[in-house]
Parts: sequence; structure tokens; C-alpha cells
Amino acid sequence: MHVQIALKKADKVERLTTKEAVPLKDGLLSFELKPYELKTFRAANDAEIAKDAQKVLAKQGLTFKLGVKVTGARAAKDGAVVEIEGQEPVQCDRVLVAVGRKPHTEGLGLDKVGITLDAKGRIPVDAHFRTAAAGVFAIGDVIPGPMLAHKAEEEGVACVEQIVTGYGHVNYDAIPNVVYTHPEVAGVGKTEEELVAAGIPYRKGAFPFLANGRAKALGQTDGKVKILAHKETDRILGVHILGPRAGDLIAEAVTAMEFGASAEDLARTCHAHPTLAEVVKEAALAVDGRALHI
Repeated sequence: MHVQIALKKADKVERLTTKEAVPLKDGLLSFELKPYELKTFRAANDAEIAKDAQKVLAKQGLTFKLGVKVTGARAAKDGAVVEIEGQEPVQCDRVLVAVGRKPHTEGLGLDKVGITLDAKGRIPVDAHFRTAAAGVFAIGDVIPGPMLAHKAEEEGVACVEQIVTGYGHVNYDAIPNVVYTHPEVAGVGKTEEELVAAGIPYRKGAFPFLANGRAKALGQTDGKVKILAHKETDRILGVHILGPRAGDLIAEAVTAMEFGASAEDLARTCHAHPTLAEVVKEAALAVDGRALHI
């Protein structure tokens, strides 16, 4: 998560300055005061999309230093200096810090009601958000799971529904994640690496924004939509996007997955033309090798 926060900052700074700096926690735009090494670029959970994103951002002027350790940073007369283990210090104008996030559970008096935090400072809960203390529930960033506002919102609704009606549920396989760079990166569900590791048979379909009329009209043709579907049932298992308005486009994929849709369901759904959403349809068609406009 801290890598994605750093990228958001780096992307904005690159567009506001004439000389870009190095992002990603072990570079100029983000670091920890304790030694830290980031060996792989992960703007997205899916490795293929992350690799594509790195290429696009590098083409825009961002520089990445991977496999190095930032040991500290200090103010200098003409800006700042970033210390990198085994390398010459780097001079820069500003240092933006993305140190990640941690649960804000201190000072809540949890110990007084019998709640013990886990090793990461989070509040343990059951499937219905109940804590070890009777009548005390917890949701959001203080419990395990991605620290995302929309995830916390869904948990809040499900928690109250559970309290009032006895029923409440959050489908954690359908929680989208968005990185607001330019172009945006978004994803939901399983990554290709996770499917391989779990031995789940799958098919993959991808379609580039370069072949989309609306993307061409906007002058934003970098990226693609990638859909992963079960090889036997065709059920959508994951969708990953790099491209214009990816954060908006992922909503269709989340809805499809929430209803257990297949790649064919998306492929047979009429999409208005010309729209960016047509790339989602084409990627669904590509799962079966039937993409039309390429």
C-alpha cells in the first residue's frame, strides 16, 4: 500500500515540476528512516499490469531505483539529501515521505474491556465484526484487510445490518483497489500469480486502449484491460486495468464479480460506442479469443 501512496505523490509532483524526482520508498520521493529495500515495482497487485505501469510512468519521466536501501534523508542548504546504502547521496529539492499506514488503536482503552491487539496492532474480529468484548464491534482500518475507505464503508453497513437484522456480509473478493496515477491503475479479485500459485485453471483476455476510439480521441491510449476467468466455468476471477479512468471502469468488473458473472456475460453486454468501457467488453471477448476491433 505504501508503494501505491508513493506513486500517487510522485505522479503529481512530476506534473508540477520541470525536473522529476525518484519515487518509491527507496528513492527520492518516498523513504523510511530505517533501512528498507524494495526489489520489485508494484503499482498494481497483478505483476503484468505493474510492469506495464512502470514502463508508462518511466516514459513520462519518472525514474525508479529498485533494489537499493534508503537509510535516511536530511535538509540541506539547497534542498535535501537522500542517503542510499552503497551509493552516492542524491541531491533533490524536496523529499516526499510515504511510510505506509498503521491502525490507529492507541488510547482507545481496549485493554480495559478485554480486547488484545494482534501483532500488527489490529483488533481481531470474527466474521461478523464482533470483538472479544461483548457488544463491541470493529471495522475499517483497525481490523485486518486492505486499508481502503470503500472497504471500511461496506464493513460499516454490513456490521450494522448484522446487529439489527442478524445478517451482514462483505465479499472481500470483490473489493477494488485504485492507484490514482496518470494513467490510473485498478484491480479487483485474483491476480494471475495467485491463480497459478493456487493451481486454479484459468484463461486470460486482454485488450489495449490503443485500439479504442474514445481513448484515441482523448489522447490517452496507454494501457489495457486484463480479465482472468476460470478455464472450466468461465466465471470471472479477476480484472486488472491500466489506462484512462481505470478507477471508474473497474466498477463494472466489481459488479460482474459480485453477481458471479462469466466473461461471456460481459462480452455479450452491449456497451455504448464510443466509450472507454468498450475495452472491458473487448477484453472479455478476448478471453475466448474473439476480440473484434484488433
